[in-house]
Order: sequence, then C-alpha cells, then structure tokens
Amino acid sequence: MKRRCGAALLVCLLMLAVALMLGLSAARIALQAERTARNERDRQVAFHAAEAALLDAQQDIEQPASGSRRGALFATAGAPNFPPGCGAGQASAELGLCAGADNDPAWLSVDFMDENPASARSVSYGQFTGQAMQVGVATLPARLPRYLIEVFADRRAGAGADLPGRGRLYRISAMGFGAQAGTRVMLQAWYCRMGIR
Repeated sequence: MKRRCGAALLVCLLMLAVALMLGLSAARIALQAERTARNERDRQVAFHAAEAALLDAQQDIEQPASGSRRGALFATAGAPNFPPGCGAGQASAELGLCAGADNDPAWLSVDFMDENPASARSVSYGQFTGQAMQVGVATLPARLPRYLIEVFADRRAGAGADLPGRGRLYRISAMGFGAQAGTRVMLQAWYCRMGIR
C-alpha cells in the first residue's frame, strides 16, 4: 500500500486562504465605497443648505424700506453705514451686516458656528425673512445655515465716479451644514440690489 503525503490538503488550504483574502478585500472595498458615497451625500446636503442661505440673504437685502429697520438699512441712498466688525446679537437689526474691506474680509474672522444670542455675528436662515427649513432629522442638515453680508462701493467699469451716484455691491458669505454637524460648505456670491446700481 502506497503512503499519501497530504499534498491535496495543502493545495485546498492554500486555495481557501486565497479565497478568504479576496473576500476580505472585496468587503473592504464595498465598505469604503459606501462610506465615500455617504460623505458625498452629506457634502451635497451642506452645499444645498449654503445655496438656500445665499437666496435667503438676497431676500433679506431686497426687503422693502418700510417693512423694518433692517429694510431701511439696505434702501438708504449712497453706501449704508454698516459696522466695521459686523453687527452682533440676534436682537440687533445690524446682525450679520459688515462694512466691506478688501484687505480684511469679515467672513474670515466671523465664527459661523456661534449661535449665542448675544455674540453671534452671522444670521441664521429665515431670521429676517421668515423662511423655514427643517433640520436635525435623518439626512437633512444638522443645523440651520448661516450667512453674513458685506457692503462695498460699486467700482465696476462704467459705474458712476461721484460718491452719491455710486451704487453698492454686497458680498454674501453663507455656510451650510450637512447631516453630520462637522460637514460644512462655504459659498459666496456678489449681489446688487434690484433697481439700485
């Protein structure tokens, strides 16, 4: 009788180990793809929230002068007198309004995460326009987006050179949040009030 060496068992064990390693690699790739898709979806949620805040800021700028003290700030002739460090406090009509400075942009120094009623310097979505957005549920943003508005004299080519005739441009900076509070997207837009150049 011939003695068997067990070579078939060794080959089977090697094939089983290779199949196991391939299975583990496939599982890791699938988990990483799922995590990447979830992060991309969260970034998209934050992006759309920031876009909503940009539109809310435009509605804020377009408020009628007779509607509120804030509307009157935007409707004044010439450049409005916004505070240099941005208005603070949720009770202030100047909340989130900043004097524009090319060398020291306000949006770099404002903490968009600050929601303290006394110290916040950015405006929460809908605060001055009455718009509503559901947050904190499932895949919706974890918190309301926020924005601030900086005013600049209109120095575009063809704009009036005389001081009273110069129009205003507004730089809106908006931050949106994803379903995870750590996901943030910042967007900016330049805006000129309708009918005023």
